[in-house]
Amino acid sequence: MEKKIRKVTVVGTGTLGTQIAILAACFDYEVSVYDTDEGSFTRGLQTLKATMKTAGKKSAFPTDDVDTVAKTVTFCKDIEEAVQDVDLVIEAVFEDLELKRKTFERLDSLVPRKAILATNSSSMPISKIESATTRPEQCVNTHFYYPARGQNMVDVMGGTKTTPEVIETAREWVRSIGCVPLTVKKESLGFCFNRVWRAIKKEVLHMWAEGYVDFRDVDRAWMIATGMPSGPFGLMDNVGLDVVYDIEIVYYNESKDPKDHPPAALKEKIDRNELGIKTNKGFYTYPDSEYGRPDFIRG
Repeated sequence: MEKKIRKVTVVGTGTLGTQIAILAACFDYEVSVYDTDEGSFTRGLQTLKATMKTAGKKSAFPTDDVDTVAKTVTFCKDIEEAVQDVDLVIEAVFEDLELKRKTFERLDSLVPRKAILATNSSSMPISKIESATTRPEQCVNTHFYYPARGQNMVDVMGGTKTTPEVIETAREWVRSIGCVPLTVKKESLGFCFNRVWRAIKKEVLHMWAEGYVDFRDVDRAWMIATGMPSGPFGLMDNVGLDVVYDIEIVYYNESKDPKDHPPAALKEKIDRNELGIKTNKGFYTYPDSEYGRPDFIRG
């Protein structure tokens, strides 16, 4: 059967944008990327390699030689060049609604009519973005988790007008790159697993910020209970504490409930540039993180 998607463009090459692009290239898709920061793809690649080394289990990437695969990805300084003849565009810019809407509006004016417009937003439903385009029926959420850590799952959720054909094409593409599509049948803030993860993340952040428990003990408990190579705080370091904060703000803006506002202590870490693995310091220090040591869970 002929592939419905041949060329993929990722707009925004931060931590996840870079991983999505390289993962797609691993499965022989033609991939181009665009970012206003020309060094972001290189930094994202370094973060990807560091994460694969510390993941403690097999990543979702079918090769350890991601450097070679990354060379097949075309980094474009011009967004028009990046989206030429594209079939699927995945927006992976900062978690800011207005920025995402502006990005979709620009993409809508540039990409071929056949192209699907997807967002990798960690929390925002496509229904809040689709009206920035003239093709809401071809807009969809495709939220990746963290393939470098072996989290080979992707939320797939439509908007108010997304066609069943677009949903199924997105699901087929997700499967084709070795990932599992998690189909969300009704609009849900946080999608599928991210909604579960958000409940855990919110609780442990407040437990730490309010002085109830040391974050290391939360991670030890999680690692013992689940057998995972890191706990919630180690995972947030890998995601990026700035990204975590922005996602929590999305939930707060939706509910206006003070309990949903991320703790000030998290913002203080961000202001100190303690963003996690990408700045070598977050809750833990990298590359030799405490939770990666054999004796960590013994306390």
